[in-house]
Amino acid sequence: MRISTNQRYDQNIRNIMENQRQLSETENSLSTLKRINKPSDDPVGASKVIRLTEELDSLEQYRRNNDLVTGSLEQQQSILDNVISSVGRARVLMLEAGSGIMADADREAIGGEIEQIRNEVLDLMNSKDANGNYIFAGHQSDSPAYNFNPGAANAVTFVGDTGTNSVQLSDSVSVKSSSSGWDIFDNVPARRDFTVDDTATVTDASVSQQDTYDNFYKTNYDAVTPANNNYQLEVLGTGQVQLSNTGTGAVVETVDYTAGEPFTIKGMSFTLDAAAGDTVDFSLDAPQKKNLAETLHDAFEALTKGGGDDLQEMLNDAIVGLDNGLEKVRLERSSLGGRLNIAESVYSTNLDMQISAESARSSIEDVDFAKASGELAKQELALNASLATFPKIANLSLFNYI
Repeated sequence: MRISTNQRYDQNIRNIMENQRQLSETENSLSTLKRINKPSDDPVGASKVIRLTEELDSLEQYRRNNDLVTGSLEQQQSILDNVISSVGRARVLMLEAGSGIMADADREAIGGEIEQIRNEVLDLMNSKDANGNYIFAGHQSDSPAYNFNPGAANAVTFVGDTGTNSVQLSDSVSVKSSSSGWDIFDNVPARRDFTVDDTATVTDASVSQQDTYDNFYKTNYDAVTPANNNYQLEVLGTGQVQLSNTGTGAVVETVDYTAGEPFTIKGMSFTLDAAAGDTVDFSLDAPQKKNLAETLHDAFEALTKGGGDDLQEMLNDAIVGLDNGLEKVRLERSSLGGRLNIAESVYSTNLDMQISAESARSSIEDVDFAKASGELAKQELALNASLATFPKIANLSLFNYI
C-alpha cells in the first residue's frame, strides 16, 4: 500500500497533537488536584459529583440553620431563667408581706421592690434577638409583645400574636425556634375562686385549701351549663351543714357545723351566723387568665395603695397566679432544653453525613497524585520521542540512496 507524503505528515502531527492533549489534561489534573474537570472527563462520575455537591450544600445550610436556632434557643433559655429567678423572689416577698407581722411602711417597701421586679419581668417579656426582633411577639416581631399602661384596668396587655417559627435542621427534622408570649406568660390560669350571692348570714368565706378547692373546681365546673356551677349550703337541724349543687340537685358533702365557728368544706372556709333551715348560695367563678406581669402589678398596687381587709386575699390571689405562671415558664424552659437536645443530635448526624459525602465525592473526582505524576512522566517521554523521531522519519527518501 502506498502512503503519500501528506498522509505520513498528517499521521505524525495527529500523534504529536494527541500526546500534547493528554499531557495538558494530566498537567491540569495535577494543578487542580481533580480527576474530573469537565463533564466529558467522566460523564457518570460528573453526575455523581453534582448530586453529592448538592447534598453537601444542603448540609451546609442545615449547619447554619442549626447554629442560628441553637443561639436563639439558648438566649430564650437565659431569658426564662431570669424570669423564674425574679418571679421567685417576688413570691418570697409576698409571703413576707402577708405574714401579718409587718408594719404598713415595711409592706410599702416590699411593694417598691415588687415594682422593680415587675419592670424587670416586663423588659424580659419584651426581649429582642440579635436581629432586633421581639422574641415573644409571634409574627408581629417588629413591635413589642407587651404594652404597659398603669392607669388601665388591665395594665399589661399582649399586643403580639400566637404565631411561632420553625427552622429546618435536616430533610426530615424541623425545630420550633420561637414561642409566643401568649402561650408562655399570658395563658396562665388565675386563682380559682367562688362568689357568695347573699352575705347576710356570712361572716367569712374564702378558699383556705387551694389544692383541695382546685380539685373540686376541676371536677365540677361546667362550662356548658352555667346553672350547674351554682351551689347551696343548708344548715341542718342535726348540727351539720350540707353542700349541694342547685343545678343538678346532687348532695356533695356534709360537715359538722357550729354557729359562729369556721368550718371547711371542699377547700372552702366559711363562718356563718345561721340557724337550722338557713341557706347560703354561692357560685363557682368562671376561669380567668392573667399574665405574670399583671399579677406582679396587682401585688404592687395592693401593697402600696392599701388593700385594707382584703390585702391577704389579694396577696393569696397573686401568689397562686405566680405559682401558675412559674409552672408555664418552667414547662417552656423544659421544652427549650428538649429542642436544644434535638438540634445537637441532628447537628452530629449531619456532620457524619457531611464527612461521608465529602469522602464519596473525593473518591470520585479527586486525582491520584502518585498515579497522575507517573502518567505525566510517561506522556512527556512519549511526546519528546515523537518530536525527536518525526524529523528523521520525514527525511527518509529513496533519493537519498541514489
